[in-house]
Amino acid sequence: MTTIEIPRPDDWHLHLRDGDMLAGVLPATAQHFARAVIMPNLVPPVVTRADAEAYRRRILAARPAGSDFEPLMTLYLTEATDAHDVAEAFRAGVAMAVKLYPAGATTNSASGVRQLDKVMDVMETMAEIGMVLCIHGEVTDPEIDIFDRERVFIDTVLAPLRQRLPELKITLEHITTEEGVAYVRAADSNLAATITTHHLMINRNAILAGGIRPHYYCLPVAKREKHRLALRAAATSGDQRFFLGTDSAPHDDRLKESPCGCAGIFSAPNTMSCLAQVFEEEKALDKLAAFASLNGPAWYGLPPNADTITLVRSETPVTFPDKIETAAGAVTVFDPMVPVYWQVR
Repeated sequence: MTTIEIPRPDDWHLHLRDGDMLAGVLPATAQHFARAVIMPNLVPPVVTRADAEAYRRRILAARPAGSDFEPLMTLYLTEATDAHDVAEAFRAGVAMAVKLYPAGATTNSASGVRQLDKVMDVMETMAEIGMVLCIHGEVTDPEIDIFDRERVFIDTVLAPLRQRLPELKITLEHITTEEGVAYVRAADSNLAATITTHHLMINRNAILAGGIRPHYYCLPVAKREKHRLALRAAATSGDQRFFLGTDSAPHDDRLKESPCGCAGIFSAPNTMSCLAQVFEEEKALDKLAAFASLNGPAWYGLPPNADTITLVRSETPVTFPDKIETAAGAVTVFDPMVPVYWQVR
């Protein structure tokens, strides 16, 4: 197969930042994706309905001329979040989900949740109105090895939460382990998971073997090869519970290449090319539309996009820009470390 047409994809987990960085990186997503779930971990975070409305206006103002890209807004869950404000934002169509960051888990998560009991009223309200909770699924206990934090979170936080509040619809974002895959597969309702492009293509050797490579450092961190293979099997299975969330996360190179480099991989420009390569390697090109275009809308109660994109396979590897330049600084584009032969026409 050298050509494949699929419904225009959506990105169910995206970081756009703000200001000059937003203006610089948004075109890369808007070029291929119709919609994206926008992460709220700005400084200060997007906590209230008013915050989400204002941030959405800034995103729309930054769209390239002629773009119909639609941002799907989320609210950042804090221990001071007002349940009534969350419900009003959902009913008004302002915010489609709430994001739970365990405090300290990743970039700009200091305002996140330390004790779930303090946000149970918000989650109970969300369960009543059918609003999705998006979760960064890692514990932050310094005694837990960073490579085990997703597994421990599932056992000690997520499983008890789902037992306590089974009506709550949860997206476990950017899963990275075979245990995460197995847990989602075992769920009979109200649980789905996003998988990133980069976790399908790299394991932890990309970060550490042959020298420290900061542009492959992300959170959750890439794991062993067996986990990457489990993610590929899940993504290419056609199972409706798994769909694309790139977690594309731009940082100025100066913040990545520093003594304490930021976590995040910027994959928006070449995600669709990389995905087609992965699905071809897994002999599952017929499942690409499900993962990138169909399963996410079904989970969030939205129709798939009516328009399409076409991916074409070249005889020689395609190339991508090493960086994109923004007024906030240069941002390095994800390098998949293997030849990629597909590109969006």
